[in-house]
Amino acid sequence: MGGSPDISKKQLDHPLDDLIRTDRLPHIWCAGCGIGTVFSSCLTAIKASELELNNISMVSGIGCSGRAAGYVKLDSFHTTHGRAIPFATGLKLGNPDLNVIVFSGDGDLFAIGGNHMIHAARRNMDITVICVNNLNYGMTGGQVAATTPHMAKSTTTPSGNPEDPFNLPLLAYASGATYVARWTMLHTRELTSSIQEAILKKGFSFIEVLSPCPVNYGRRNKEKALDTLKLYQEKTIIRNGAIPAGLDIDFSKEVVLGKFVDVERDTYIERYEKICRQES
Repeated sequence: MGGSPDISKKQLDHPLDDLIRTDRLPHIWCAGCGIGTVFSSCLTAIKASELELNNISMVSGIGCSGRAAGYVKLDSFHTTHGRAIPFATGLKLGNPDLNVIVFSGDGDLFAIGGNHMIHAARRNMDITVICVNNLNYGMTGGQVAATTPHMAKSTTTPSGNPEDPFNLPLLAYASGATYVARWTMLHTRELTSSIQEAILKKGFSFIEVLSPCPVNYGRRNKEKALDTLKLYQEKTIIRNGAIPAGLDIDFSKEVVLGKFVDVERDTYIERYEKICRQES
């Protein structure tokens, strides 16, 4: 009896230490932000996939979520604004054996980068896209985004957003994505499993993850981080296989989560190789 148990340093290490550039911590994400939780789910899914880490690359664009590529201990690329998907496309075409993951935000992927998103899904590029949706341009001051809800306030719409936002799962599905899902950062188990499934699936996989931005979006809409998490808990319903056309985000009603699309289709590289074989 007596004395403290002998706890080794290895036991004290974080289970994701082998995937995180700890020398770059602390991270820059704000208190109450959900990006760190989504990032953790992504890394946990990578480990659970049991893929060779030397064959995994992460690409991100500009924005709060884009900082993730700088924290991961993999081949990672922090690219220019809106260009994460074409950069990832180039990696995959240059080395088809790579498992390429795009980790970025709604502004980077669906505003300045929206055209690239559409055409990568249309081509069925074999990459996984994780979109952290915090409903505004969080890094640059909280301006209105393509995902900002109707009548929500931002620095550029102080009286409320007059526009309707994109339905991201519908846009991904209509563009040709073969795997489409949506979760919140509160649903970490489902999110982690979904990311693992998407990484292992052939084709263009898209996962939207709703995440709070208390400093910009939350403050202007009088919504604290815990208020957002309460909405995620009480105003969401999991409905796998739901029709993408009915997946608009409206927390005054209910927001549908789940896996909506999981189909098979030849990838761009497979089609290209078939043409090359025909011509040879």
